Amino acid sequence: MKKLVMVVFAALSMLFLADIASFAQAGGETDKYINLLRKDLRSDKKQLIAANMNLTEAEAVKFWPVYDQYAIEGMKIYDARIALVKEYAANYDKLTDAEAKSLNKRSIDIDESMTKLRQKYVPIVAKVLPGKKSALFFQIDKRLALLIDLQTASEIPMVEL
Repeated sequence: MKKLVMVVFAALSMLFLADIASFAQAGGETDKYINLLRKDLRSDKKQLIAANMNLTEAEAVKFWPVYDQYAIEGMKIYDARIALVKEYAANYDKLTDAEAKSLNKRSIDIDESMTKLRQKYVPIVAKVLPGKKSALFFQIDKRLALLIDLQTASEIPMVEL
């Protein structure tokens, strides 16, 4: 069951991110469409985490408010990532060296922000979940992020020289 849920989530992520790459270039109602897709993805992510965590009722009562705050803070980082992808998609065929350097630095800064967010939440989650469940949460979160990053990277064209 868990593997099926992971496959479904991966497929949804791929569709979501493929759409970001193509719609970032299209203009129009891009932001509205991306926001709808992101809302669905966040819901699916939470369901996937719930399906794999096997939380007791007492753990769930403590964990989900922490998760919701973590997700809100993470959304800000993903907003920055989406803005960066959209900027790149709009300009990738005419980037100057300086613009490419700036995009690269900002991308790395966004990655660092996500790492810092996880580091901030490790002790917070550890207060509401036992060690193995806390570790499992961060494993699931990281794997989902890697799936999304992989799909995003595969949809974005390489810098033109």
